[in-house]
Amino acid sequence: MNLSRTRALALLASGPLFVGCGSRGGTIRVGSKNFTESFVIAEIYAQALERAGLRVERRFNLGSTQIAMAAMQRGDIDLYPEYTGTALIDVLHLPPMQDPELLYSTVAREFDRRYGLIWLHPSPMNDSQALATTKAIAARERIATLSDLAPIASRLRLATIQEFLSRADGLPGLRRVYGGFAFRDVRTYDIALKYQALLSGQADVASAFTTDGAIASDDLVVLRDDRHLWPPYNVAPVVRKAALQLQPRIVSVLDAVSPAITDRAAQRMNAEIESQYRDPADVAAAFLASAGH
Repeated sequence: MNLSRTRALALLASGPLFVGCGSRGGTIRVGSKNFTESFVIAEIYAQALERAGLRVERRFNLGSTQIAMAAMQRGDIDLYPEYTGTALIDVLHLPPMQDPELLYSTVAREFDRRYGLIWLHPSPMNDSQALATTKAIAARERIATLSDLAPIASRLRLATIQEFLSRADGLPGLRRVYGGFAFRDVRTYDIALKYQALLSGQADVASAFTTDGAIASDDLVVLRDDRHLWPPYNVAPVVRKAALQLQPRIVSVLDAVSPAITDRAAQRMNAEIESQYRDPADVAAAFLASAGH
């Protein structure tokens, strides 16, 4: 798939992307959600399967978690990358867990029991929620952890997305677990624009995800969640049982790839797509080559 960067970003903002045609018999339909990281990890899965000699059809940019899950249950896709914390909270509606192994075993068990979906081995990459700032502000305010930030937030400005203001694991969760966090000013932005607000001096702190490309490309400081508010968000392939029965090699191929998807690898890939305007398919191919696949 040779999408230009411009077209790739347009597709991420528009309707689902269906790439490839092959017959459905024996063809593995790989899906993704509608953001850069899901797009490139799904492409990694797709290319790894193709390199193993399997036929793949890409059905990327499906939309939200709920849309991706519905596509799985209808049989429109056979697998897609999902996050353990997202599965626990947004799909299963269970309370947060801090132990990554317990969290993974819980979502794996419940997805199998409720939906007939199988979780393969998770990657070490943990795309958790976070608060980030610049090195200059971190040094000026002497903040390295969320506990450092909580009592002094009243003199700082927060740039965030709308849902962070109401989610139980967003600003309300910060206030519940840490106290404080009464920011001097809170403004909401589109996902990409909150970093622009931080870098341009319109904000002092921004909500973040720990594998965002901007963290690497803009050399930002992620404040440590020292009281463990946020659950792990390790990514893993979620696969329909019917697809595994038809193509059992999916397991060995993707389990071999997943260990190489680390936080730094994800940050680097996201930055290459979002800041260097590289094609997601090219980024995925380079990742697989560097990982020896």
